Amino acid sequence: MLKSLRRLLSRGGQSPAAGVFESWATERGHAFRRVRDAEGCVIEGRLGTQPWRIEWGEPQRNYIAGHELRLMAEFNLPKELQVLVLNRQLMETMEKAVYEQYVDDVQTRIDTETPSEMRWLVMYQKQPAADLGRLRDRYGAVSSVLPWTQQWLASPLSDALAASIDAVAEDHPVTLTIGRGRLTLRTAMDEPDAQRLAQWVSVFEHALREARRLGDEWRDAAGAGQTTQPSLWEHIGPTDPDDTTQRLPPRG
Repeated sequence: MLKSLRRLLSRGGQSPAAGVFESWATERGHAFRRVRDAEGCVIEGRLGTQPWRIEWGEPQRNYIAGHELRLMAEFNLPKELQVLVLNRQLMETMEKAVYEQYVDDVQTRIDTETPSEMRWLVMYQKQPAADLGRLRDRYGAVSSVLPWTQQWLASPLSDALAASIDAVAEDHPVTLTIGRGRLTLRTAMDEPDAQRLAQWVSVFEHALREARRLGDEWRDAAGAGQTTQPSLWEHIGPTDPDDTTQRLPPRG
């Protein structure tokens, strides 16, 4: 009796806000679950045979206020490939913070507590504005392999990102990263919004599809000795679309 009452009170204490996401997931046949003892939820689905996951809840990055929406997938890319695409206002804010924290304070290194997005702004080259095309006024990018990222941003991903320009304000934080074989999209979403969720899922799926395609093409070119960055791809084995052995950790 006491256990039943506790479960009832626990359910009653949860915000109904995530129900918007539950309906969206159910309509599309995705798995949905609420986060225990917190306001948040997890949605798991697939793009073809490629698994992906959506998390909505407390922010993991200090540049996001309120709730954070995270979309993640792991797949077969070189772990050395590091890419960051983000809205330009956030990029400028991060660059200023890096300067103030690590130059004005005469620090000579960036510690591991600094978000990877901020570290990458210092570590990697900026993507030339010409590579960004119509995205250049809203988005910026840095990368460890500029030619690969240029192709990625010139793909149908460009259309999906361009569609987001009118949907959110210029200062709305958005980051799209590739690192250690994981693609992640982070953005602010204080209240569940099914229409906005669908738009970010579209951006994410375009990014995922094109990253996998380019990864395969560059790996094949490396095998034929045709790429300018063979060291990143020559030891990568064939992509197995049915390989779901990689699992995303609960948080991180």
